[in-house]
Amino acid sequence: MNAPASSRPTSMASSTRHWTEGNRLRLLENGEAFFPLVFDAIASATQEVLIETFILFEDQVGNELQLKLIDAAKRGVHVELVVDGYGSEELTPAFITALIDAGVHFKLFDPQPRKLGYRTNIFRRLHRKTVVIDGKQALIGGINLSAEHLRAYGPESKQDYAVLVEGPVVEHIHAHFSKNNDVATSPRWRWRSWPLRSRKPETGDHGKTGAMLVVRDNDQHRDDIEHVYRIGIRNAKRDIILANAYFLPSYRLMREFRRAAERGVKVRLILQGRPDMPIVRWLARALDDELLRAGARIFEYTERPLHAKVAVIDDDWSTVGSSNLDPLSLFLNLESNLVMRDAEFAATLRSNLEGLIETRCQELTLHKARLPPMLRRLISILAYHLLRRLPSLASGVPVGSSKPVVVTDQGLPPLSEHS
Repeated sequence: MNAPASSRPTSMASSTRHWTEGNRLRLLENGEAFFPLVFDAIASATQEVLIETFILFEDQVGNELQLKLIDAAKRGVHVELVVDGYGSEELTPAFITALIDAGVHFKLFDPQPRKLGYRTNIFRRLHRKTVVIDGKQALIGGINLSAEHLRAYGPESKQDYAVLVEGPVVEHIHAHFSKNNDVATSPRWRWRSWPLRSRKPETGDHGKTGAMLVVRDNDQHRDDIEHVYRIGIRNAKRDIILANAYFLPSYRLMREFRRAAERGVKVRLILQGRPDMPIVRWLARALDDELLRAGARIFEYTERPLHAKVAVIDDDWSTVGSSNLDPLSLFLNLESNLVMRDAEFAATLRSNLEGLIETRCQELTLHKARLPPMLRRLISILAYHLLRRLPSLASGVPVGSSKPVVVTDQGLPPLSEHS
């Protein structure tokens, strides 16, 4: 699917994304909907199971996944599991060895031992959450493979979404996974390019949905996800509703949100009301003020931690993925989103988000500002200049190892001092 280097277009708009038609979608909310589908798909796989995730824990979800993957590998299915070396560092050698002994190809992205008891490899992480079954079905979104995404986990369980997709776009997800997790052919974890649109979009007979995979990496697609968001917001005519766990967007994204609200678009943002990183939320207060003054409405989800990364614009544009709108996701991490054009799916997602607003959110107003006016103004100025310079600042963050490490039973890399 890759064009020869000499024939690739040079502009990002025409070289990094490929539109497909004829896909079928299903919105999945939280682990209760997501995990049974993943496990059933693995159990029914006949050829191949590909999984990548930021977090995999040895809890009820991780242990069930391990059993399903072992069973699939033993019946001859090719199984690859790629996990992030930071998010999944607490996996024990016994857990990993059981997978390897069964024939699972287990890979770690940038594993590093702790230094003086602290994890220092916090930047440029593999933050994607992707499952591909037999090259025919794919699940993509923000749900990690952990019990934290189940209601039974308790008050700290996470609210999040994923999408099940069938159709031509699955080929793109499969190709992206295969090429970029192959250490033999991609020693620097380089992404490959696809054209934005061919003269005739790839079509299938699975449904009526148009869809494309959009990724962010530290090579050829450094700002693709931000770029697609900006295009969607800029072209909004009536309505934008977005739920995002960590909302500290770039200067360019902030400008698009503000301009959309000022031209009369109904802009509604659902953000964390119970942030697990209060310092970030405190800094974001200055941005909230700017958007509120432009006419946007901001709702804080207060029932439990919000982990969503989704948006709906007007009648048929939507996105579900792994990318937050914060510096880590926009400028450093490896992310993937699915962008879709389908009125029915957009209506389903919008209805779900509006349900959160009506029953589980509190609206934030200028009167509820939690910072003194002078302090808020100072933070606003600092945030403004920081956001303008984030892309250049991010380029100076050390890259570290940028390839997956194949783990074998000959020796496990150090994962945790507690392993």
